[in-house]
This record gives sequence, C-alpha cells and structure tokens, in this order.
Amino acid sequence: MLNLLEDVTESSKLSLKAYTAKDLKLFSESQEKLKNIQAQADTIDNEIIKTFALYGPEATELRTLIAFLKMTNEIVRIGEGIKKYSRRMQEHSQSECNLDELNGTIIQLHKSTINALDYTLECFKNLDSCAIDDFYRKVMVEESKNDDFFAILEKDIMSIIIREKELASEYVRILSTLRKLERSCDRSVNIANLMLYAKQGGEINFHS
Repeated sequence: MLNLLEDVTESSKLSLKAYTAKDLKLFSESQEKLKNIQAQADTIDNEIIKTFALYGPEATELRTLIAFLKMTNEIVRIGEGIKKYSRRMQEHSQSECNLDELNGTIIQLHKSTINALDYTLECFKNLDSCAIDDFYRKVMVEESKNDDFFAILEKDIMSIIIREKELASEYVRILSTLRKLERSCDRSVNIANLMLYAKQGGEINFHS
C-alpha cells in the first residue's frame, strides 16, 4: 500500500512539473506511472481478505484491516483522478485557451493537493510513531486551502467565459479538469479519517 501511495504522489508531482514546465512528455509519464494502479490495489485487497479468512483478527487489528480495505479504494480514486487530470491538461495545454492568468492559482491548488498526499505518505511510512491528530489537522488545513483556491478558479474562469464566449465550452472543461485536483484533496481527507479510525476507533466520516 505504501508503494501504491508513493506512485500516486509521484504521479501528481510529475503532472504539476509538466504543467509548470509546459512539458507534454511529463504529462504522459505521469499517466504511465499509474497504468497498473487498479491491479496493485486488487492485490492488496486480496491479501487483506485472506488475512480475514485465515486469522480471524479482532479488536484493533480488525479495525486496521477494515480501514486499509477502504483505503485502497480511496487511493485508486485519487490515482484515477490524477490520470484524468494529466490527460486533460495535456489537451488543454494545446488548445486555444490561455491559462496564463490562472497559472498562479492552478499551481497553488495543485500544491495543496500534493501537500495533503505528502503528509499522508509520511505518516504511512512511520505509522507506529505518527502523531495521528497532528497529521489529521495538517491534511484538513490543506483541504481547506484547496477549497479556497478552487473557489477562486471558479470565479476567474466564469469571468473569462463572459469575456471569451467562443471558448466557453473549453473553459468549462478546464474547470471540470481542475475539479479532479479538488476531489483528490477531499479523498486525502478520507484517507486521514481512515487512519484516525485505525488508530483511535470511533466513526468514519467521509467526504461524498
């Protein structure tokens, strides 16, 4: 699972680098890194299910396995979102739309998504010693910033659409593409909730 999370995080960083450097090849590399993500997740899930069947875990171990089983789905959905983001941004970069005035906010939106993934990865690498409450707060802060950046982009893109009506449909597609980053950050919060549940119990609160 750690390898899966590392691949997703690295793919997101590659796609940001591709956007800032205007390097279309890096967009392809970002997508390629996640080509087997579902197969990797299926392998993890099968191992978890075998553990349930063979060992009958109870209490904390049972809670952790349940959290991990749900976590693979969240990681895959983040990965699929990043793949779609990379593919679409590759297309948008070659369209007639000028993204220069949106650059700063797009980059900040993407950085907040990466920060949330980095915090998750770091906690996962040191699961026994991770300060889970502190980790959870950090991810929530990034998700809040991410929401703010996306709201700014919504407003700015609507202003551009009014000004450049002939490209309206393409700018709507760009906004839909950027939502993939916003949703990825939401799913990082879901993973944080699952890690909190694995450590402390209680209820699992998911973003829809």
